[in-house]
Amino acid sequence: MCNANGLEQVRRPVRSQLKRSRILRMAFTDYTRPGDKEETFILRATKIGLVVTLYWFVSISMVFLNNDLLDNKDLDAPIFITFFQCVVSVGLCLLMNVLATFCPGYVDFPTLKFDLRVSREMLPLTIVFISMITFNNLCLKHVGVAFYTVGRSLSTVFNVVLSYTVLKQSTSLYAVLCCGVILGGFWLGVDQESVAGSLSWTGVIFGVVASLCVSLNAIYTKKVLPVVDGNIWKLSFYNNLNASILFIPLMVIFGELKSLFDFSRLTDLHFWGMMTLGGVFGFAIGYVTGLQIKFTSPLTHNVSGTAKSCAQTVLAVVYWASSKSGLWWTSNMMVLGGSCAYTWVKGREMKKVQVPVETQITNTEKTKDDPGV
Repeated sequence: MCNANGLEQVRRPVRSQLKRSRILRMAFTDYTRPGDKEETFILRATKIGLVVTLYWFVSISMVFLNNDLLDNKDLDAPIFITFFQCVVSVGLCLLMNVLATFCPGYVDFPTLKFDLRVSREMLPLTIVFISMITFNNLCLKHVGVAFYTVGRSLSTVFNVVLSYTVLKQSTSLYAVLCCGVILGGFWLGVDQESVAGSLSWTGVIFGVVASLCVSLNAIYTKKVLPVVDGNIWKLSFYNNLNASILFIPLMVIFGELKSLFDFSRLTDLHFWGMMTLGGVFGFAIGYVTGLQIKFTSPLTHNVSGTAKSCAQTVLAVVYWASSKSGLWWTSNMMVLGGSCAYTWVKGREMKKVQVPVETQITNTEKTKDDPGV
């Protein structure tokens, strides 16, 4: 009897100790009730929704605003408009640098100190960057927002071509088939614009060159990123600064300074406000793009960009009350569908490449830790 009581007294402290340890474990680990998990998921989904909405708003607003500025009949100066937006971007970079210095806990931005060597090494990228944004704007000026997605749709095709010719990287059959769908959509779109009598071959050529420059810009960006310590904001600062300087002789050569001085609204605050807003959107698109990738993934970002282009096209057709044929819409769907499929295929291929590498690393670690080897 005495032994039984003794055993019972031993069990009670053990049980109470187990209860205490369980409570402590719950307190010090990330324990959440079912309701809390649901709230966390809702909060996460809300954040993603807000970030994607912000990306769509900034990107679509920038395209429509640039179209409005470039479509101005009184001012034929697309290079000046692009130059001014680069100047605004440089100014915003310097402003963010000052804010980060005085408010380090609230503003996260790299320290900017001009280095002539870095600026010189960035020149090849800047030349491609100038070509890209100039031909982008010229394409938008001549084809409008509705056809802009199709007119600038060959970036993916050029990515594949340049990857093979410059980087010596092969592309899978499925990715090539996706590019075939994009090319088919591009030619169908050109044909339908011609049938409608609204085709601008100048705009189409500008769009093709802009697509090539977008692909070259991606290659050169990867090449010069180490020069700016891999920081995208430093790259943006030097790129826009170099571009602002190089645009000045281009404006003189193409006679845009005369057009600017003859412009009747040169002292109009509304005009300069819209120009500045265009520069702010151009600066903001880099931030919201990085933000969307951070909260989702590169694959989701590309899918979101494709969906945004679709919404942008629909908005343009509705806003200008345009009448488009079924084949015209088919060309847009082919371009967007092919781009989305290409993104999905490349995402799957990257996962397949990564899995064996991870398995190999895991096996190596296991071998090192196994005392029996």
